[in-house]
Amino acid sequence: MLPLTLTGLLALSACQFTGHDDDHAEQARRLNTMAAFPLHSYLPDPASDDGKTIVKAQWLLAKRCMIGLGYAGFSALDTSTVESTYPVRKGNAPLSSSVGDDSPYGVDDPDLAAQRGYHLRDPEKDSQPQEWPDDQYLALTGAFGSGDSHLAHGHAIPEGGCLGRATRTLYGAPPKATKVGGLKLTGSFALAMELWYESHKQARKDPAWKKADRAWSACMKKKGFHYSDPDQATDDFAWHRTDGPSEKETKTATADARCKLDTDYIRTVHTIDIRAQKAAIGGHKADLDRVLAADARALDKAQSVIDQES
Repeated sequence: MLPLTLTGLLALSACQFTGHDDDHAEQARRLNTMAAFPLHSYLPDPASDDGKTIVKAQWLLAKRCMIGLGYAGFSALDTSTVESTYPVRKGNAPLSSSVGDDSPYGVDDPDLAAQRGYHLRDPEKDSQPQEWPDDQYLALTGAFGSGDSHLAHGHAIPEGGCLGRATRTLYGAPPKATKVGGLKLTGSFALAMELWYESHKQARKDPAWKKADRAWSACMKKKGFHYSDPDQATDDFAWHRTDGPSEKETKTATADARCKLDTDYIRTVHTIDIRAQKAAIGGHKADLDRVLAADARALDKAQSVIDQES
């Protein structure tokens, strides 16, 4: 049996270590959010009050446009029922998955990972697909396929459909479209998304990032898992085959989160990401300031649209 004095010292030491570990984990979780990046301030946040104001105005304007195209039934549309949705063509609703979440670096909480693995997304908090009949979908989006009519009840459907017209009413003519990761993006947020994507791609070439990947991978290997970096673990196709996490998934995700904490992975790569983003912002400050100004004007217009409906 250990002397009482030594037992007390060990207990005190354990408490201090646990507190330090908790602080470290809390810091990692704080850094592992979109809001912890400087480019976040140039992106729309649909969940914010301002974001909700913009979306509400877009649907009010789209409703007026649809009535003008001859869809008289839209006069009875309660726009609040569709403001958290995005339109899809009837029969083409995408398959939803709870794999992943909005954190930049993946799982960071071993306890949560042990319960849910990589199935961390809450579909109820995301915009939901709303199916519309073919003609209404085309009128709302202007997403024409081969053979689709560009007319609705004899009226020409505006570019981008009624929702596209609503966005132009609020923001003005859109900037030139850009491709980000193979996806075509338009709108005021496209530049910030492009800079985020390109700066992150550049950051991952940094030797310190590669060293962090190797340290995390070595930690995982000791636990019996073989992945070169956290993205490879998160994107393992095996996790997408089931609606919920398998035992293998929860064990992998738990080890993943634990190794991120043990190797200080998130703080290390976040520092590199921040440096790259600040450089990107510095090189495009004037353009990004124009984005913020356009957002402010759009918000004022959106509020006026809503006030007119009151």
